[in-house]
Amino acid sequence: MGLSVGIVGLPNVGKSTLFNALSRNQAEAANYPFCTIDPNVGVVPVPDPRFDALLEQYSPAKVVPAVVEFVDIAGLVRGASRGEGKGNAFLSNIREVDAIAHVVRCFEDDNVTHVDNRVDPAADIETIETELVLKDLETVQKRLDKARKASKGPNPIEKKAVGILERLEAVLDEGKLAASFDRSASDEDEKRIVRELFLLTDKPLFYVCNVKDDQLESADSDPLVNAVRARAAESGAPVVVISAQIEAEIMQLADDERAEFLESVGLSEPGLNNVIQTGYEMLDLITFFTAGDPEVHAWTIKKGTKAPQAAGKIHSDFERGFIRAEVTWWEDLVTLGSEAAVRSAGKLGIEGKEYVVRDGDVMHFRFNV
Repeated sequence: MGLSVGIVGLPNVGKSTLFNALSRNQAEAANYPFCTIDPNVGVVPVPDPRFDALLEQYSPAKVVPAVVEFVDIAGLVRGASRGEGKGNAFLSNIREVDAIAHVVRCFEDDNVTHVDNRVDPAADIETIETELVLKDLETVQKRLDKARKASKGPNPIEKKAVGILERLEAVLDEGKLAASFDRSASDEDEKRIVRELFLLTDKPLFYVCNVKDDQLESADSDPLVNAVRARAAESGAPVVVISAQIEAEIMQLADDERAEFLESVGLSEPGLNNVIQTGYEMLDLITFFTAGDPEVHAWTIKKGTKAPQAAGKIHSDFERGFIRAEVTWWEDLVTLGSEAAVRSAGKLGIEGKEYVVRDGDVMHFRFNV
């Protein structure tokens, strides 16, 4: 399971600048709407000091980090759900992502045009989320029409779908996000029907406040940032504050120059790390490792995954023929220096099918098929 994040927002809020910084690709970042006509996709390694420590220990021939896929969607505008500004094409590009990063402009700059000629983060959020809700409403109504026709036949699921979709339609019609739809924890049909709609406002969402570099130190009291925090608090959505321009500059530097630059702007690490980590936390994702001389590999799984299913991430045969897992805590392996030393110290765990994988486990699977 990789993490896929769609980046949305109004034009000229810093989305493409953020994307460039994340992926080091050069999606054109120009000061006018619809510069990014087709979605740009960047695959970004997940920053992980544990992974780096394992690489230093093994110096493997092959390195496979965990990755996040970012999809940069051209700026949405009011009316995007009806196709304004190529909106329909752009909205369809985020149906498959796992989470949405909503970039919000939280800076004043007369040289950067705002599509509504004002800087108002709360209003910007309202514009984008209204368009997403309207697009979801259109999706639900199309599915509802189909269910109503099918419900005249013998299919009991379609009859049930009508009631579910009518309730969902009412929620969206009130301007609420699909995530607020009250669904039964035990009704598998309901969960499947809603899931198969791939609703935009049912996806986990977090806000990225794009500020200027001189706002970073005062972000806790910045009125524009706090306007976003107030809106986010209504749904419990996380908020990340970054300067996309600073992040882009950081990514242009050589590795040995970054630490000095970060210190000069008052940062302990790139803000992009926080963007990626927020996505992981929202989706309850963790990382386990397989490590040795030929390859160090980071694997992304859901928190709570048991050992056989984690083995299945590597190959289906590993899960089908699972016998046991040999488990080492990454820090023990790095500190003690070798698998033999870990074993001698009694820190190698032999785990069975019920073992729940921890974030940071180094695992070796035994199987037989």
